[in-house]
Order: sequence, then structure tokens, then C-alpha cells
Amino acid sequence: MTFSPHDKAANVPTDQPLVVSARTGTLKSVRVDGGKSGPLAGVLSTDRTRWRSNVTARPSTAYTVTVVSVDGAGKESQTTSTFTTVKGDKAFDIKTITPNKEDTGLTVGVGMPIMIAFDKPIADRVSVERNLTVRSSKPVEGAWHWFDDSHVDFRPEKYWPAHTKVQVEAKLAGVRGGPGMYGKRDVRLDFKIGREQITKGSTNEHVLIVRRDGRKIREMPMSAGQGGVWKYHTTSGVHLAMSREPVTVMTSPDAGPGQPGYYSLTVYNTVRISNSGEYVHSAPWSVGSQGNSNVSHGCVNISPANAIWFLKNTLIGDPIIITGTPRKLEPTNGWGHWQENWKEWLKWSVLKGGPTITF
Repeated sequence: MTFSPHDKAANVPTDQPLVVSARTGTLKSVRVDGGKSGPLAGVLSTDRTRWRSNVTARPSTAYTVTVVSVDGAGKESQTTSTFTTVKGDKAFDIKTITPNKEDTGLTVGVGMPIMIAFDKPIADRVSVERNLTVRSSKPVEGAWHWFDDSHVDFRPEKYWPAHTKVQVEAKLAGVRGGPGMYGKRDVRLDFKIGREQITKGSTNEHVLIVRRDGRKIREMPMSAGQGGVWKYHTTSGVHLAMSREPVTVMTSPDAGPGQPGYYSLTVYNTVRISNSGEYVHSAPWSVGSQGNSNVSHGCVNISPANAIWFLKNTLIGDPIIITGTPRKLEPTNGWGHWQENWKEWLKWSVLKGGPTITF
């Protein structure tokens, strides 16, 4: 009987698999007990001569391996081995994962990225990324992308196919995130892509056109940012619907009460499209300008009736594409993930692109 790691091995990396091999005969059973850390699961080869763990071990854990083997004469014998894993001084965890039921719902638009935020900076991106798995009912080419040490996001090369089921598994329990730091738990997320709805608006033509599954279903006169000052230009690019809000209080981002340029405005039926204060929203005061001129501070103004319809008919993650202005949406402004082409997106992926696992 051979064991890897060997009997009484110490400081074994958590991602090193345990392998048990029978020199002669076959393996009847292999049990790996980690005490409070729980058992270590694995699989037997088809000829029952080799067993290999298929999950990550836990740090600071002493494991006992108990093997029952059978020789050529049918005689059973039991062998034990022990090993201890590296010490873990601290743990990291997933702080948020998006989409989620509370903020976005679990049926989302075709542009929806998968976004993971960690509670501590990740130094070992390779170890973490290779333990993030995306499965889908329809195959897509996709990749993870690190925006910084605490955020990694996934998007397909092209929009998700409509009505795709998606499953994300972050098998991070025991995974090394940096020196002395290991994952606290595994996390799984299941969500669904809805119908394909893409909205396009031109600040030159002053109209929003909504297409669902390729068919135009709504045309709405709009008024965009008036320009002049850079911040008053609506950003051009592929936005995503980030939230749907019945009521939003908008205030000036760079002026307080009593200062020049200060405003505080309550608006209704808003769909947020960036982190720089841009919404598609009801604007009864600019109905006369909608369809012919741009008068807003950067938001996309539509009529109250159109805003009610748009709020009800938009999913979080629906693409909303604005063209015609000199100010471009930055990839880090809200969910500007689609502002990077595929080559640019892959620059920040450790493992690069690949097909999802279909189920």
C-alpha cells in the first residue's frame, strides 16, 4: 500500500490531493477522517487499485486515512496512515455574489455578469480562480476577470443565450487565498437568463428603441444629457440595468445645500445604468424636449407612461446601449463589463477563456 502524502507527513498543502494505491490486490474502501473539519471525499478507479481525493483539504487539520484492501486470495487487511495540513492563520470568505435573489432576482438579462466580492484581498488568484466553476444549460465561451484583489467577475464572450440556466460553484473551503489564508466555505448560486431584451438609444436621434428576442416592442422619445460641462454628457456605451427603483432622490454629486449647482430632486420609476448617477427615468418636466433635444444633467429622460412601462419590462442585467456622445462609459463605472472587447477582458483573467460546463 502506498500513500501520497506519505504517513506522518506534515505541512501538506491543502490543494495537494491524497492518493492511495494498492501495490497488489484491490481497495475495498478508503475513509479519510479530519475530525471537526469533516471527512475528505474521493473516488476509486474503475479497477479499484487507486483512490484519489476530489475535494480540497482543510488547513490546520490532522487527517487519518483508513484503508481496507483485498489481496489475490480474497483476504482483507486494514492499513492506516496520517498526515497534517499547513497551518491557516486566517480565513477569507465571499462577501457578496451577484446576481442574488434580494437585489436582482434570479431571472436576469442576457448581459448579466457574475460578480464576486471577497472580504479580504486575494494574493493567490490562480488558486482561487481555478476553483470557480460556471455551468450552463447552453454552452457559452466565458472567462473570469479580476478588477482588483477583492473582486472577480465572469461574463461570456457574447451575451448569454436567452432562457439559459446557470450554476456557479465556488469551491473555496480550504483553498489558499494567500500566505496563511484559506477559504472558509463553499458557495453555490443558481440563476436563469430571461428573454433577450436589448434597448438602444441615440442622443442624436433622441429615441429609445426596445427589442425583445429581435422584435421591436417599444419606441420611446428621450432626452439625454445637455453636455457643455463634461459631467452633463450621458455616457455612451453598453450599460446594464443595475436596479429598478419606484422612487429615487437625486442630489448634485459635487455641491452641497446652499452651494452653487446644488439640487435635490425626487424622481419616479427609475432604472439605474451606471455608478455616476445615470438613470433612465420619468421626467414629466422635459416631455416637450423628449424626441428633439437634450436637456438633462446626464440621465435619460422619458415620459411618465414610458417610464412605468420600462420599469415593469426591464430585467436587471438587460443591456441598454447609448450612442452619440463624446463621453464613454468606463468599464469600472457600474457594470460597464461589456465596454471591454474580449481580448481586453482576457488580459485580467488568470486562466483565460473557456467553454462553460453544460448540464
